[in-house]
Formats: sequence, structure tokens, C-alpha cells
Amino acid sequence: MTVRVGYFPNNNSLFVLRHRGILEQRLPDIEWVDLRTLPAKPPVDPKTALPTLHSDWLFEDGGYDFIGTGFTPPVTGLAHGHDLVYVGISGPRVENGRLVVKADSPISSVADLRGRRVGIAHGSWQTTLALFALHRAGLTWSDIEPVNTSVHDGPAAFLSGELDAWVGAYPALSTVEHTTDVRTLIETEGLFSHPSLWFTRRDFAEQHRDELTAIIQSLRESDAWITANPREAARYFATTESEVDGWEHALRNRPFGLGPVTDKFLAEQHKAADLLSANGLLPKSVDPRTAVLPWLNDLVATTPQPA
Repeated sequence: MTVRVGYFPNNNSLFVLRHRGILEQRLPDIEWVDLRTLPAKPPVDPKTALPTLHSDWLFEDGGYDFIGTGFTPPVTGLAHGHDLVYVGISGPRVENGRLVVKADSPISSVADLRGRRVGIAHGSWQTTLALFALHRAGLTWSDIEPVNTSVHDGPAAFLSGELDAWVGAYPALSTVEHTTDVRTLIETEGLFSHPSLWFTRRDFAEQHRDELTAIIQSLRESDAWITANPREAARYFATTESEVDGWEHALRNRPFGLGPVTDKFLAEQHKAADLLSANGLLPKSVDPRTAVLPWLNDLVATTPQPA
């Protein structure tokens, strides 16, 4: 059978794997699905809903069987009734980004964000970071003006003053830091572990264990190559030579490798589901533990690491 693997630059591991040809050596019948070419879904209001793009395409014709994203999409999918299961997670990516303001901003704490315009890539890990930070400060989602910004337009919106605060991630955050002084309102570390993660449909996992094993092995081999060759890997992401340094910096500061889901991670996912639901962004809360297959977690734990 043809195995369809979704990929996009935001999941660095799968994006590099797409270009390295490693998976094809184990599974010759692979179809790579570029998420950037899939039909756009209707936009959602960042005040009241979350986009379901990444989990939807697991269950739609023309989509994929396996995908890697950031922290928020699987929780969103589960809350919308998608029968997905976790495959694995990376280590903490706490150096990947943070909530910042300009150095001369009158905003001195998260509590000062009430009524302010906060830029986030809505539906990604950035939504979770902002919500966790607000909750810690005693605020709710309705206390801010969330603005959906992509990795491309976020820096310009922040620098122009369109945003009062911004959840920036590298390498886009590097662009801002080289242009103006910024001040960190809250770090990712201490809020949540923010790993990369991979998931699939329950039926695919149960019916295609050999294919999943090949994907896990190939991801680990490719991730080991990224760790050893971050500048070469950066060239897969950079569209110009001037972008290579920023991507190399980003890749050097990210953990690579796929491990089993942990109790700590599941507790963070559960907390996110509860808060997203309580703030009106999800139709219900969910228990992420229902999306764990013990045999699959054992498979990830016991699959040999590359030499």
C-alpha cells in the first residue's frame, strides 16, 4: 500500500526526512503530502475557536496517514472527535521561542496584556503558551485581543507596532532581535515542555505496525544527521543564502529524536485541553491518555537508536 506522510517546514524532522530519501529505502511506496499545497480551510476567529487543519487531513481524501506538528493540534483534533493516537515526542523545545514585547514597551508583565493585541500562530504551540501564561497571571483568553500571525508576517507586524506583544519563534525571532531590542515577558521553560510530536489515525496504527516502525527508524536516522550536520540541514529550509545562519542557529538549539510519550507530557496536554475548553476555544475537554496505545509507546521505546 501507499503510505502518505504529511510534511511542512514547521516540523523540522519530517521536512528534512522528505529531502534525505531515508524513508524511501525502507518504504519504497511513499507519497509525501506537502501541507502547504492542501486546500485552505475557512479561517476561524482566534477569539472563539481553533483551526483543525492538521488533524482533519488525517481523515480526509487527499490527506495523509502520518503527521508531525507542535503541541496544540492533537488536543484540538481529539476535542473535535478525531480518533487519533500519539506516536512519539521529542525532547523539550523550550529555547524555540517566547512571549516578547519591545524593550521600550510600557507592558512589564503578562498581567499588563489585558486589552492588548497579542500575535500568535493560532492553533499552534503558541496558542498554548499564551493561554498558559495568561492563566498563570489570572487572566483569560477574552482578556486579550489575539491576532493570528504566520511565521512570515509576524515579525513585520510586531516591528510596525501592529502588535503589542508577540509569541516569537526562531528563526523569525532572530530577524526581530537583529532589528530592535526586545524584552521577554515569559519564557517557554517553566510553562510547558513544548516538544515536537507525531501522531496518526488509530486504524492506521493498528493495521500498519511495520510501516510505523519504518517511519520511526527513519525519523531517528534523519534526526541524528540533523544533529551532526545543522548547517547542511539549514539549507533545506532557507530560501536565500542570507537565511542559512538563522536556520542553523534554530536547528542547533532544538532537540532532535523521537521518544515515547510521557506522563508529564500527557499531563500538560490534559491541562491544555481543560484550559482551551474553559476559554471557549474547544467544544469540550478531553483526556489525552485515551490516545495512547501501550504497544505503540513500547515500540518507540524499544526501537534501536541509530549508531
